[in-house]
Amino acid sequence: MRNTFAQHLELSAVQVEQLLALDLAGLVESPAFGCKLACLDIDLLRQSLPVARELLIQKLPAFYDWLQSELGVERVPDSPDHTARWVVGFLNNQESLHRLVELHSTVPAAALELSIPRLVGFFEVVEDEAIRKQWQAVLAALCLVLVVGARSRSTAPSAPCLCAETVPSP
Repeated sequence: MRNTFAQHLELSAVQVEQLLALDLAGLVESPAFGCKLACLDIDLLRQSLPVARELLIQKLPAFYDWLQSELGVERVPDSPDHTARWVVGFLNNQESLHRLVELHSTVPAAALELSIPRLVGFFEVVEDEAIRKQWQAVLAALCLVLVVGARSRSTAPSAPCLCAETVPSP
């Protein structure tokens, strides 16, 4: 997982560890993380949504089966369209990072961490290098948020999930 973040977000191992050590609010407010989000080519991501959506629809059913059978994740989306819709919503400023964490609050941190390289790796088959790199970067960034959120949740004594009321959805 750490290597995935370092490679696709172009961070050093030390920078990855620093970001992973933050709580969710600290990550979202972090200039280093903000820079990574700002560096995403949103226009290219939006233009290549059909490619990404098709790839996710093709790859996610087996991924969801793996999450359930190998990692013991009890609740997975009932269709691959869920993930594609969420990424589209994020790119179109319709979903917040806090909402992403809230939606994944039932997924154990260990399962999240183990699944990241596989999920980001879906895009290795995309021939266009620019599209491949942008999708791997956006997925790595979103997964970093999930990991930090899960870790924050596990260290918070009475917080069952991180609610979107901290930062309203755009």
